[in-house]
Amino acid sequence: MNPSRPTTSAFPVAAPHGHVTFLGAGPGDPGLLTLRAVEALAAADVLIAEPEVLEVVRTHARAGVDTPQLTIADEVSAAAGVPVIRDAANLVMEAARSGRRVVRAVTGDPGLDGNAAEEMLACASDGIPFEVVPGVATAVGVPAYAGVPLRGGRGDASTDVRFVDARDASARCWSEVGASDGTLVVSATLETVASAAAELVSAGRGPETPLTVTVAGTTTRQRTWNATLGTIAQVFKQGKVLPSPEGARPVIAVVGEQGAATARREELAWFESKPLFGWRVLVPRTKEQAASLSDQLRSYGAVPHEVPTIAVEPPRTPQQMERAVKGLVTGRYEWIAFTSVNAVKAVREKFEEYGLDARAFAGIKVAAVGEQTAAALVEFGVKPDLVPSGEQSAAGLLEDWPPYDPVFDPIDRVFLPRADIATETLVAGLIELGWEVDDVTAYRTVRASPPPADTREAIKGGGFDAVLFTSSSTVRNLVGIAGKPHNVTVIACIGPATAKTAEEHGLRVDVLSPEPSVSKLAEALAEYGAARREAAKEAGESVSRPSERRPGARRRRTT
Repeated sequence: MNPSRPTTSAFPVAAPHGHVTFLGAGPGDPGLLTLRAVEALAAADVLIAEPEVLEVVRTHARAGVDTPQLTIADEVSAAAGVPVIRDAANLVMEAARSGRRVVRAVTGDPGLDGNAAEEMLACASDGIPFEVVPGVATAVGVPAYAGVPLRGGRGDASTDVRFVDARDASARCWSEVGASDGTLVVSATLETVASAAAELVSAGRGPETPLTVTVAGTTTRQRTWNATLGTIAQVFKQGKVLPSPEGARPVIAVVGEQGAATARREELAWFESKPLFGWRVLVPRTKEQAASLSDQLRSYGAVPHEVPTIAVEPPRTPQQMERAVKGLVTGRYEWIAFTSVNAVKAVREKFEEYGLDARAFAGIKVAAVGEQTAAALVEFGVKPDLVPSGEQSAAGLLEDWPPYDPVFDPIDRVFLPRADIATETLVAGLIELGWEVDDVTAYRTVRASPPPADTREAIKGGGFDAVLFTSSSTVRNLVGIAGKPHNVTVIACIGPATAKTAEEHGLRVDVLSPEPSVSKLAEALAEYGAARREAAKEAGESVSRPSERRPGARRRRTT
């Protein structure tokens, strides 16, 4: 028996009508998945993915999908004492024979993956239907993200583009590509790219031939070096580019002139020049609350890290909420005003408890404090009648709220489900407009549990480049559960009140949003990052992230 193979089937037996989709996950950027790939992932019963792309594709898989690991870290081969490596082909075949829909995800494009080709042949031999969903090839996608065109402009004679995998290239291969004067795309590792350059020089390429080397391409960890075949080893040595402790890091090296494009790579490096490229940004919200904000930060090149500082719990005495919901059904209210997504969630849960749905809002006017709250209502099946046309806040809602008119408003009462710590701004404003308000505690906000130890260490030790504070409570709670952010961390606040609280806790406020909006706050941080980048360039300094300014940060850097 081969100890490197699983001894039992990984899948239950079912009708033999399975199907396999061989799917290209691209070089690493989740945004490069095709629409067809997302559809296939959503329909999969089993997801078998290379470790490098598992997180990229798992996001689009349905809940409950099986994801057998190719490497089983807690099992070792009795013969060699190494982790068990499951045979991907056997896993694919077992799952398909059990009647399941299988997605086999590989890095880049499956048409350029030799293992995927063998697995396709195995499916064909066994009569298992399969399809191929192409992906962005790593050797093409990475240079595009690095700002390195594989062909020059009009009139450029270097139109030949060849691809070589240095990890299994023969001496004959090096001899052939070395004699060519076209563009060469080399797949290698950070540890072997210098030796590959030496092979090309030995085969006839001039040592002055331009070379770009990109590691972690298409991800926010991407980094690109410019050199020549003759200088790349020295560039790595001077830059203290050390081997990665995780093992060999794959890289894409582009060799050749490519016309004038190579000399102007700095102008073409659209990805690495994003205003917050590579910044680790702490967002003190839950993943659900921070979804749109995190997406916006990613569009600026940042790596958002959500840390909830507030936990939501039911009210201590639910009777008030129960009476208000019953009054909603019996016609007690003219309006219901939602000031947060959590308020929508609390009312929705109470509706479900009573067997009600969105139809219970018939005849009642509904207000939402902002776009996110309105989106939560729409998801519930309710289209709000009033959303602030200006500032998305209680004050903005009051600006547009109509005064009570006994002629046109048969009922003068507003149901306001809120948090236990909400301010009185909205209540006071509605009363001033002539409305009676049932201010009901729909949920309680309490301080969240502390984040993991490594996150706390990063917060206090300067591991984050920026933190976004969206309220005074997020300042107090983050400091309370995780400690005060390091002084190299950029502090961005949503408004003056939040900034004042941050300063009271000894924090230097670097960015203040021009409007009390999370999207404007992220935009302001991006503008700060862009200005910081330009200032560094004008001063002739290398562009670095704030966290790299802390003592010892550069010494710990491995790539």
